[in-house]
Amino acid sequence: MASRTRTRGVVGTLAAALVVAACAGAADDAGPVAPDAGQSGTSAEGSTAAGAPTVGEGGELVVALATQPTAIDPINAPSVVEGNVAWQMFDSLIWINDEGEIEPALADSWTVSDDGMTYTFELRNGVTFHNGEVFDAAAVKFTWEVGSNPENAYYDSFTLASDVTVVDADTVTITAAEPNALFLIQVGAGWPMFPPAHYAEVGLAEFARAPIGTGPFELVEWAQGDRIVLEKFDDYWREGYPKLDRVVFRPIVESSTRAAAVRTGDVDLVQRLSPTDAVSLGGADGVNLVEYANNRVYYIAFNNLTSGVGMPTEDAKVRQAMNYAIDKEAIIAALFEGKGNPSSALLTEGDVGYDPTITPYPYDPDTAQQLLAEAGYSDGFEIAMSCPSDAYTNFVEVCEAVAAQLGEIGITVELDVMESGAFWDLQAEKKLPALFGDSWSANSNEASAYDRIFGALGGEAASFSAWSDPRIDELLASVRTTLDDGERASVFTELHQQLHEDPPFIYLYEPVTIEATTARVVNYRPRNAEDFWLWAVGVEG
Repeated sequence: MASRTRTRGVVGTLAAALVVAACAGAADDAGPVAPDAGQSGTSAEGSTAAGAPTVGEGGELVVALATQPTAIDPINAPSVVEGNVAWQMFDSLIWINDEGEIEPALADSWTVSDDGMTYTFELRNGVTFHNGEVFDAAAVKFTWEVGSNPENAYYDSFTLASDVTVVDADTVTITAAEPNALFLIQVGAGWPMFPPAHYAEVGLAEFARAPIGTGPFELVEWAQGDRIVLEKFDDYWREGYPKLDRVVFRPIVESSTRAAAVRTGDVDLVQRLSPTDAVSLGGADGVNLVEYANNRVYYIAFNNLTSGVGMPTEDAKVRQAMNYAIDKEAIIAALFEGKGNPSSALLTEGDVGYDPTITPYPYDPDTAQQLLAEAGYSDGFEIAMSCPSDAYTNFVEVCEAVAAQLGEIGITVELDVMESGAFWDLQAEKKLPALFGDSWSANSNEASAYDRIFGALGGEAASFSAWSDPRIDELLASVRTTLDDGERASVFTELHQQLHEDPPFIYLYEPVTIEATTARVVNYRPRNAEDFWLWAVGVEG
């Protein structure tokens, strides 16, 4: 699932994000104080660190969304855009703060058995769901049971556990399905908690349209195509939070329209601005620009599960040739004002195990044609490709450029551009053509890096994967079961090498993300996968 960030909130903090103030300077900010990370947790209420700006109470924040949401519960949200809406309404057992440290959330503390297979969580008392249901151990067990339903987009996150046992109302044990060095973060920070009685009454489909969690904001309206309105949950367990009374999300799919809306103050926060639109805001009164390296890889995916079976792209030489055929530097220069870097694989420089000696495929059409000839396709071939129309900045133009450059080495591409919701529905059903353009983000930690690779390349076991490779499966299994940090990093390095040498994608680029806020927004801290939390954000005036 393309832009998904599955291990939500596991971070590469953006403390060093470049904030360019067009009017008043953006305030320095700091995240909540965290306890020491380790195999046990201690209670924390999410207090802000010394030096954080004073955030006033109340007010409304209007956020522009770059796509039209189709689901807003966390385990079915098809992209980070929908996930940013969904997670404002939910909590998980633990939380990863902006410094990448583990904090207690719905669990006050936890312990891990000597064999590393059983995790015992002591739950926070006095937490309720938005509908008044009590959060307890039975809710954790219920969440696991319904989350494991294969009809959910991210059911595989729940199948990491083989059992959830209610010890008492405040204590629950979760047993891993296999030894898994990443289990605490994948499960503890990745399972949003669901209210058992309400969910059982309405079912999966209705819950995805009108979710109820324990989070800082609760849903009051979803007028599809127009707005999603959240309001402060007065009984939120983090004392003194959220700061805002109300958050309104407005789908505005055109970058230029989002830029105009933040310039006029109609919205307070916009993401995924094109470089051209960002430049247009450079001197605007009351607008702050935020620019940072986005841990997201854009690619053209190959399909060997369904539509790509029997196609020339099953041959590694053909896939290598198609990588050599693309002038990534020219695409970045022409469409992104040079703000981005060519990608070498599905790992990026901040990921564990990244090998800096592995360089992106250079633009070399002669080598591309030689490889095609060696594979028996000196005359080229025809192939279909799909891309989403409204998901990513200038991505339609990227796909058009890729199709044209493949044509230069004799590969005729039939390009189909479709609305992103329809695109991701077909992707989940594995019904996209043999080529499709997309991207996947991750936060700068190994659990998120793992989730990105598994999510895109996990074969039939991963909802949005179109590729299966036994060697990738073997290496992913080794990541999970290797407990030594250094040895596990070496496995990631092997993955990097495998993904480059036998490419399941045409690797494109890793972008620089540009966002804008109105000057009244305080304490907004995007993370490097474009995800954010709003419970500590406020507005002035």
